[in-house]
Amino acid sequence: MTLDWLTARPVAHRGLHGNGIIENSLSAAAAALTANYAIEVDLQLSTDGEIVVFHDETLDRLTAEKGEVAARTIAELQSIKFNNSDDTIPSLADLLQLVNGKVPLVLELKSPWNGSVTLVHKVADALANYQGPVAVMSFDPDLVVELKRYAPTLPRGIVAERRYLHPHWKFLSPARKQYLGLLLHLFRTRPHFVAYAQFDLPAVAPQIARKIFGMPLLTWTVRVERERQRVAGIADQIIFEHIRP
Repeated sequence: MTLDWLTARPVAHRGLHGNGIIENSLSAAAAALTANYAIEVDLQLSTDGEIVVFHDETLDRLTAEKGEVAARTIAELQSIKFNNSDDTIPSLADLLQLVNGKVPLVLELKSPWNGSVTLVHKVADALANYQGPVAVMSFDPDLVVELKRYAPTLPRGIVAERRYLHPHWKFLSPARKQYLGLLLHLFRTRPHFVAYAQFDLPAVAPQIARKIFGMPLLTWTVRVERERQRVAGIADQIIFEHIRP
């Protein structure tokens, strides 16, 4: 599988947001299109099983609403405006229609970490007739394994960091964190690429994946020029925000 398109240009993290443009909005995607960047966004499911573009588990940070995204229907979510914006929460279908193959898409599947692979099936089905460069990735190896089984020709990646110190990861045991951070699942997941935290580079595991197994290495999230310079030569491309590489 040739993935030259995946590393050909910098990837705008959650679209090209800032200066009043909200992350994971259609305006952020449109701004990335205008600047000719690839676009990374986050995907999760509404309560009625539709795919929405949104990062957080709850609506609290980015909207005036409260509560879990997964507790709302697609119609409810698409009616909710982002704070200080006319943009509403988009669906994956909205995003695909806007981008329409003009730049690469890198879609991160948010996982409930409970074994459910429904999102994998929904996203793969939604992309079946999409005419454009697109890759799918997740922190959860189980979702990547299911991508391998259900949609083997769809480019798939694993997202990882070395230590998982943020409180968000407190549900992971030390052994599980080591398993994820050292990419010990590679022979099970068989990803086509790796997206590894820039603050943990250089690191042995992603370099083995890159140098020995030939997997392109993306790194996230590069926010200042000194980070971009530090990872140059270590990674094949950056996922960025705030700067304009």
